[in-house]
Amino acid sequence: MSYGDSYDDRGMVKWAGFYLSEHTDLMNKDDKKRLTSPSQKPQMELDEINKIMEEARLKDKSVCIQMEARDLNGNYYPDIIGKIKGFDELGIYIEETKIGYDEIRHVCLYSHIKWQSSKEF
Repeated sequence: MSYGDSYDDRGMVKWAGFYLSEHTDLMNKDDKKRLTSPSQKPQMELDEINKIMEEARLKDKSVCIQMEARDLNGNYYPDIIGKIKGFDELGIYIEETKIGYDEIRHVCLYSHIKWQSSKEF
């Protein structure tokens, strides 16, 4: 009896480990993307938005704006953060980005805390 007669080829089963490692890598990347994608913030009324924008403009504070726009997968784009540099009848300018009033979903004042300023002993 020769070796070739007793060998039973398992077909695709022998490649399962190879595909499994690639598959887990893709799953980990997908999980990371889902965890880092911005979550939906509550829709604000126009009066609330105007009040916060006015406060930010008067006190020269930064704002954090979530827009209504979504990508092809239905995820919200990252928030736009910055100071209000100007406005007109159609929208506002955050740094160099123009945002239409009807595109704003949520706005809040943004306070950036530097990690160097917090001291833990």
